[in-house]
Amino acid sequence: MKRQRKINFRSVGVKLFVILFCTIVLLSSVLGLTSYYAAKGIITDEVAAASSQSIVQAADKLDFLFAEYEALSRQFAVDSALKADMETIHNPGAGTVAKVAAEDRIRRKLDSVRGSDERLLGVRLVARSMVDAESYKSTGISGVRSDEGILARMKEIDNGKGNPVWFPVRAKGFFDAYSESSMTMGRLLRNIQNPAAEYYMLIEVKGKALTDVLSNLHIGLAGEIRILDRAGNIVYGADNGLLGQPSYIQAADTEVEGQKQSFTAADEQGSSQLVVYQPLVTADWTLLGYAPVSDFTKSADRLLYITLLVVLAAAVIALVIGYVLVRLIGRPLGKLARLMEEGEQGNLQVRTNFKGRDEIGRLGHSFNRMMEQISRLAGQSSSSAAAVLATSEQLVLASGATSTHAREVAAATGEIAGGAASLAAEAESSNLKVELMGDKTNEVAGTNAVMADSAGKVMVVSDQGAELMKKLVDQSESALKMMNLIQENSAMLRDSTVLIRSILSPMIAMNKQTNILALNASIEAVRAGAAGRGFIVIADEIRGLANQSSQSIASVSRITEEISSHIENTVKVVSEAAPLFSGQITSVRETSLIFESVRAEMEVFSGYLSQSSAAVKELTGYQQQLGQSMASVISVVQQTSASTEEVASMSSQQFIVSEELVALSGKLEALAENLKQSMISFQG
Repeated sequence: MKRQRKINFRSVGVKLFVILFCTIVLLSSVLGLTSYYAAKGIITDEVAAASSQSIVQAADKLDFLFAEYEALSRQFAVDSALKADMETIHNPGAGTVAKVAAEDRIRRKLDSVRGSDERLLGVRLVARSMVDAESYKSTGISGVRSDEGILARMKEIDNGKGNPVWFPVRAKGFFDAYSESSMTMGRLLRNIQNPAAEYYMLIEVKGKALTDVLSNLHIGLAGEIRILDRAGNIVYGADNGLLGQPSYIQAADTEVEGQKQSFTAADEQGSSQLVVYQPLVTADWTLLGYAPVSDFTKSADRLLYITLLVVLAAAVIALVIGYVLVRLIGRPLGKLARLMEEGEQGNLQVRTNFKGRDEIGRLGHSFNRMMEQISRLAGQSSSSAAAVLATSEQLVLASGATSTHAREVAAATGEIAGGAASLAAEAESSNLKVELMGDKTNEVAGTNAVMADSAGKVMVVSDQGAELMKKLVDQSESALKMMNLIQENSAMLRDSTVLIRSILSPMIAMNKQTNILALNASIEAVRAGAAGRGFIVIADEIRGLANQSSQSIASVSRITEEISSHIENTVKVVSEAAPLFSGQITSVRETSLIFESVRAEMEVFSGYLSQSSAAVKELTGYQQQLGQSMASVISVVQQTSASTEEVASMSSQQFIVSEELVALSGKLEALAENLKQSMISFQG
C-alpha cells in the first residue's frame, strides 16, 4: 500500500512554494488594484479638468449676460432724456399734458427694451420716495407690492448707491407676484440735483434665460448645476423648491488661491461627488457643478475584472511553478535531511543518488564523499582505540611490575636500615667494651690474674665482633645487590616510558587529523545551510571525542614525563648510594681484619702472659688504635644508616609513583574502552 504523504509546513519546499505563491498573487493584486485606482484617478482628473474648463466657459457666459444688463442699466442711468422726463413728472409747475407725455415716453422706452430681449420678464422703474404710489413698468408684468421682504430688497438697492445689485432667482419673481421664476438686477438711478426724481430700476430676467445659458454645460450623466451666493445659499438650481436654501456641497470652504477649482466631496447620501466651480465676476456668486464620481469611473471598473482574472491566472501559474520548485528543491532536500538524520543515528552507509550538476547535486556528491571520509575516519578511530586499549593493557602490566619491584626495593631498604641501626648499636657497644679493655689493661699492670681474665673476655668479645662483621658484610652485599636490581628496574621503566611516548605520538597525530576532518565536515555542513544542521551535531560529537582523547593522551604524556623524571631521580640517587655501600663493605671488611688481628694479639698476649708487664705499653697502643678504628666504624655506620634511610624514602616515593602509574594506566584503559564503545555506534 502506498504511503500517504503529509505536508510538512516547516520544509524548505513548502516554504518556497508559499513564498512564491504569495509573492506572485500579491504582486498581481497590487499591480491590478494600483492600475485600477490609478485609472480612476486619471479619469477623475481628466474629467475634472474638462469640467473645470466647461464651468469657466459657462461662468464667462453668465458674466457676459450679467454685464449686458448692467450696461443696459448704465444707459438708463446716463440717459438725459429719461432723466428730464423724470424731473418733469416730479416738477409741480409742469402741466398735465407734459407729465402724461413724459410718462408715455418712459413706458415706451421700457417696452422697447423689453421687446428687444426675449430673456427679460420685464423692466420697471419704481420711485424712491413713493414706492406704493408711483412706478413705471413694461408690459406683461404685474403691479408693485410693498411688503417687508420687498422693502428689505429695495433697501439693498439703496445701499448699493448706484451700483448694480443682483438678487437670486425667485420662484415668483422679485415681487412674488409672477407665475414663473425670475432673477432681478436692481440699480438706483441717481439724480443729485433733484433727489425727488431718483428711481429704482429693476430688470427682471427670466429664470429660463439662465437655463438656456447653462444648457450646454453637462457634468456626468446625473450632474447638477447650481449658483451659490457668498453664504452658500442656492441662487439658481434645477429645482425651484431649493432656491434660497443652503447647499450641502459648498465651494467657499475649499476655495484656496492657486488650487485647482475642482474637488471631491460627499453629498447628502454619502456618495462621492466630483465638484467643479468658478466664481462670477459681475456678481458675488459662484457657479458650481457636481456629479457622482461613479459616472466617470464605470469604464475603469473593467480593470477590476481584468485584475481578478490576472490574479487567478497568476495563482495557477504560481501553483505550477511552486510544484516544480517542490519537486526540484524540496524533495531532494527532504531526502538529504532524512539521510543526514540516519547518519546522525550512526548509519554511515547512507548515500544519495543525485545526478544533477546544480547546487543540490553538488551537495549530494559532497554528502557521499563526506560519509565515505567519516566511515574511513571511524574505522581508523576504531583501530586507534584498539591500539590504545592494547597499549594501556601493556602499560598496566608494566606499571604493576614496577609497583611490585618498588615494593620489594622498599622492603629491602627497610631491612638495610634495620641492619644499619643494629650495626650502629653494636659499634657503640664495642666502643664501650674497648674503653673497659683499657681499664683492664691498666689493671693488668697491677695484677696478672685479672689481666688473664680480661684477656679471655677480650678474645670472646673479638670473636663476637668478627661474627657481627661477617653478618654486616653479608647484609651490605645484599643491599648492593638490591641497588643493582633498582638500577635494572629503573632502566626497564625508562624503556617503558619511551615505548609510551612512541605509542602516544601517532595517537596525537590521529587526534589532530580527526579535528581537521571534523572542522572540514562542519564547514561543509555550514555551506549546506539548514540541511547540514544534523551533520554539524555529528561533527561536533567527533570533535568532542577527539578533544577528550587529546586531553587523555596529554594527561598520560604528562604523567609519563613525571614517572620518567622520578625514575631518573631514583637512578641518580641509587647511583650515588652504590659507592657508599661499596665503601661500607670495605670498612666492614677492614673492621673484621682488625678484630682478627686483635684476637691474634690476644693469643700472643696469652702465650706471653709472663711477659705482660713488658707488653702493657704495646697493648695500650693497640688499645688506642682499636678505639680510633671503632670511632671510624661508628662514623661509617652512621653514614650508612643515613644513606639507607634516604634510599628507603626514595623507594617509598617510587612505590607511590608506581601506584599512581597503575591508576593512570587504568584510566587510560577506561578511556580507550569508551572510545571503542563510541565508535561502535557508527556503522562503517
